[in-house]
Amino acid sequence: MNLATTLVAPARALPAQPAITLDDHVLDYASLHAAAAAVAGDLRERGVEPGDRVGLVLPNVPAYPVLFYGALLAGAVVVPMNPLLKAREVEYYIRDSGMTLIYGGDGSGDVVPAAAAAAGISGIVVPATGPAELRGTPVTEPVERAADDTAVILYTSGTTGQPKGAELTHHNLASNAATTAETLLRIGPDDVIMGCLPLFHVFGLTCGLNAAVRYGATLTLIPRFDPAKALEVVARDRVTVFEGVPTMYAAMLHSPEAESADMSSLRSCITGGSAMPVEILRAFEKRFGCEVFEGYGLSETSPVVSFNQPGHERKPGTIGFPARGCEMRIVDDEGRDVEDGEPGEIAVRGENVMKGYWNRPEATAEAIPDGWLRTGDIATRDSDGYYTIVDRKKDIIIRGGYNVYPREVEEALYEHPAVAEAAVIGIEHPELGEEIGAAVALRPGAEADPDQLRDFVKERLAAYKYPRRVWLVDALPKGPTGKILRREVTPS
Repeated sequence: MNLATTLVAPARALPAQPAITLDDHVLDYASLHAAAAAVAGDLRERGVEPGDRVGLVLPNVPAYPVLFYGALLAGAVVVPMNPLLKAREVEYYIRDSGMTLIYGGDGSGDVVPAAAAAAGISGIVVPATGPAELRGTPVTEPVERAADDTAVILYTSGTTGQPKGAELTHHNLASNAATTAETLLRIGPDDVIMGCLPLFHVFGLTCGLNAAVRYGATLTLIPRFDPAKALEVVARDRVTVFEGVPTMYAAMLHSPEAESADMSSLRSCITGGSAMPVEILRAFEKRFGCEVFEGYGLSETSPVVSFNQPGHERKPGTIGFPARGCEMRIVDDEGRDVEDGEPGEIAVRGENVMKGYWNRPEATAEAIPDGWLRTGDIATRDSDGYYTIVDRKKDIIIRGGYNVYPREVEEALYEHPAVAEAAVIGIEHPELGEEIGAAVALRPGAEADPDQLRDFVKERLAAYKYPRRVWLVDALPKGPTGKILRREVTPS
């Protein structure tokens, strides 16, 4: 089984059907398959073997699906990365995954070449439409892979600060895309899906790209989200399915162009990544005449775990009930089920749950101690089986749908010679959900102002990770063992 099989089928059955569009650029299924096959042949010519890791650092442009399916056709493992990452972050992913080769977009500056050179591997920069001058014989049929072979390594940060690679198998991704397409989106060749969710994120990869390709739908891309552009594309391309995080819905709803936008083609919308404010959901539905289905997922679950689903009662403010092929429980710290209505940690089991963390058996055993993945999210379940998130067990900040882990930001702050202690927290924000804040205590006799500290981190981490608010304190709150207590840090 190879996930790339989902491209081969529509390329044969619907060769002239538009697969990927970006404004005036259109790739039909036959062309997408041919371009991906040429990439696979080039990778083979370069010595890339089945199971080797290949990195992608690109925005939502046609080159992304060409390279993604090309790597899969060759039997390689894809390692997607955010194009906002800095060179040192990309270098960490290269070294940790043991990557053989990495692709970057031609608008990414010297980040990919610099990271590749530092790690001693090949870095290839490609235009938005896809690579040219490829060598080797095209690989049109997918290299055989087992269902539990790794297809994608998706890096997700943790409380230890260093990102961990979640190994998603061919079966994980194929089955979750099928579940999404069949039970949630209900899509077919006549559908057009809006591709403004980043394809380097598992939400956009599974629910956008893989779901669309599996059923011969069209994915229309926006390289970087802009509400006015999104409204324009929905009208121009007659988008039927919109997928986004809550901040995208709020931005479109409040855009000056919303009043005159033609959204009549929309029939269904899904949202995840962070909690959707009920008032935004209802206002969006009323303004644009469509249904919005809220759900829940993780990088480690390919991602879909639960959703409010068509044909069933919708409960705004909840994350719905388990998706097909997935089981959920609410458990206490000892792994025992709790009563309905009582808060506990969400535990997940099913065909969507990752194989494990790349080269981290201890972290895998901690996350999946008994066959059930511990999500770190605290929720309740009602008598109808609908789940509601009430808190997070992990020290995660969700800024505009992007996960930011405090430890990673703190470690960047600690590199500043004036910093003695740092604590990074999420601060409530009306549009982003949370903004990143940092309380910093300086070393005795050292000097630094908040702006300097903010700019210092900004140079070292992706743009969505650096703290917009930094304030100085004499000391940080600590527990009896000397551990900094983030939950007792308050913005100043």
